[in-house]
Amino acid sequence: MNEDQERAVAIYTTFPDIAFAKAVGRDLVAAGDAACANILPKMHSIYRWNGQVEEADEVVLILKTQRNRVDHLIAEIERRHPYETPAIVVLPIADGSQRYLDWIVAETGS
Repeated sequence: MNEDQERAVAIYTTFPDIAFAKAVGRDLVAAGDAACANILPKMHSIYRWNGQVEEADEVVLILKTQRNRVDHLIAEIERRHPYETPAIVVLPIADGSQRYLDWIVAETGS
């Protein structure tokens, strides 16, 4: 595994609608905190909240970035998120196209 594979991560989070996801994704890419934001506009979630089973339509936002930006990105997502406890999960990228991994690192600084 090379250095860029160890540094590249994806952050998975959900939002209540596409407007929130687009605003957060666009701002984080524009700031150089994420190289890319993918929005999956339609997902139905079933989850337990405060002892009750709930359901909601949501939007998935996946951000590609470097591990050294994770704490900042989590804080930014939490600050802007309308949910009390947003789903934010960091997924290591185990392998991939070297050119793509290099691009993630280049676009998010060193």
